[in-house]
Amino acid sequence: MSHEIVKTAEQSGTVRDRRITMMMVSGVVAVILAVAAVTLPVPYVVESPGPAINTIGKFNGHPIITVSGHESFPATEGSLDLTTVHLSGGLPDSQINFFEAFTSWLTPSHTVYPAEMIYAPGVSQEAVNSENSAAMTGSQENATAAALKALGIGFESNLAVASIPEDGAAAGILKPDDVLLTVAAKPVTDLSVIQTVLAEGKGAALDVEVLRDGAQKTLTVTPRLGSEGKYLLGVSLQNTFKFPFDVKISLENIGGPSAGMIFALGIMDNLTEGELTGGKAFAGTGTIDPEGSVGAIGGIAQKMIGARENGADYFLAPGANCADVVDHIPKGLQVIKVDTLTEAYDAVSLIGSGKDGSALPTCR
Repeated sequence: MSHEIVKTAEQSGTVRDRRITMMMVSGVVAVILAVAAVTLPVPYVVESPGPAINTIGKFNGHPIITVSGHESFPATEGSLDLTTVHLSGGLPDSQINFFEAFTSWLTPSHTVYPAEMIYAPGVSQEAVNSENSAAMTGSQENATAAALKALGIGFESNLAVASIPEDGAAAGILKPDDVLLTVAAKPVTDLSVIQTVLAEGKGAALDVEVLRDGAQKTLTVTPRLGSEGKYLLGVSLQNTFKFPFDVKISLENIGGPSAGMIFALGIMDNLTEGELTGGKAFAGTGTIDPEGSVGAIGGIAQKMIGARENGADYFLAPGANCADVVDHIPKGLQVIKVDTLTEAYDAVSLIGSGKDGSALPTCR
């Protein structure tokens, strides 16, 4: 009898040991799965404050804005900071994990977006960098054009073909870099001329005179009706400029078009005598077109934080971004709403001259 009892106890111990082993294995597996859950890539993009850079100062020991061939007055005081946003995740070669995304959700200065809201599927970091670099170059040219226009300095401006869709009306006829001179015998002074001619022609074939490789050519294009009910030439256009002197903007590893307005202000400050800022700290953001209109940008909440952390007291914000500005203004930062380069310049000039700028328009 006692022998049977001993045997049963041994069997119980064996079962207990097996259960403990299984529990330990299950625990290890659970830990591994938990670690995998927080370290595996997730399809999100995190937007956080990036650096603020003084456009009227120096970068890596060299002036950001330099003018040659025209009298200039480089600033020695104050700041006109361009502001940036740091993006992480969302690309095949740049991803974040669940833990990073979750931490960012809990960080007030960060914003988390689904990747498809920011990037096209399958796009690479190299492609994004290339696009941002091109946008920055175009922004700098537009900034120079807008600044010179605001100062009454003349320059040559043309519309040129940037690209042609394969199924566009001008495919096989026009070429990239063709400068448009006339459309239906009317000089192309701006985009509105082309739009008017196309609307009046109602799809009839028209002559397009272009400058190609230094020679003038007259080509015939038959516009096609687009999805929005308007006749289209079937090209993507870009502004090209010939300025009377050189304006160079030297800045590495910063892309996109959102520094346009601040660049234009920096150029205007460089071309006019005196300190535009009056030694005060300004920052801002906004695209710019050659006519001086200021456009909306992304990530303005993070840009305001970055500006304030870098010491800015005043922030120039596009009026079109006001909905994103309200309730996100850092303490101690005065936000000034602007829709044009002239409004931005006048605001900086007013405060820089020592006058009270508290009545300047803001986002409400």
